[in-house]
Amino acid sequence: MVANINTVAFQGVDAVPVEVQVHLAPGQNAFTVVGLPDKSVAESRERVRAALSAVGLALPYDRITINLSPADLPKEGSHYDLPIALGLLVAMGALPQAAVRDYFVMGELGLDGTLIGVPGALPTAMAALAKDYGLICPADCGAEAAWSGLAAPDKPGIVAAAHLLEAVNHLRGSSLLPPPQARPAPELKTMPDMADIRG
Repeated sequence: MVANINTVAFQGVDAVPVEVQVHLAPGQNAFTVVGLPDKSVAESRERVRAALSAVGLALPYDRITINLSPADLPKEGSHYDLPIALGLLVAMGALPQAAVRDYFVMGELGLDGTLIGVPGALPTAMAALAKDYGLICPADCGAEAAWSGLAAPDKPGIVAAAHLLEAVNHLRGSSLLPPPQARPAPELKTMPDMADIRG
């Protein structure tokens, strides 16, 4: 079975859609990430393995192949951790594909399963909004992503979770998370006055 998770790669300020394809096959135990990943993406397999173990799941003794498509687009950053983890859960049958089909996913995983904030939440939310998708991200990114308008009642919505289990339980419908609220812009009086800068 091949599981598919939507995420993005960043080119400057633009978020380019990327599909994380997860395949499990019988054979020698291996965990391979392909599709021009940089060092931080390649290291995600260790973070994902530890995070799944922390929530009581062991990876199957199979050959695991993660393809980041399109394969000719360089991928960098730790935000691929959560898409890979959810893709593995779908491939293992722990989560239905339909639960994540209409979402973009981003987030770094701690070794204990906590979700760590990553840069680029707003561009990713805008890319999701353009496709009429929702967004699954760490709780620390929720307020930034909410500025995109995805949190509106008529949109697929933002799932901002603090832990991998929270995201999974929300997707299963057993424990729904409230939508994040956009933080108000800072008051102008607290900002530096550019008129005071000389030279």
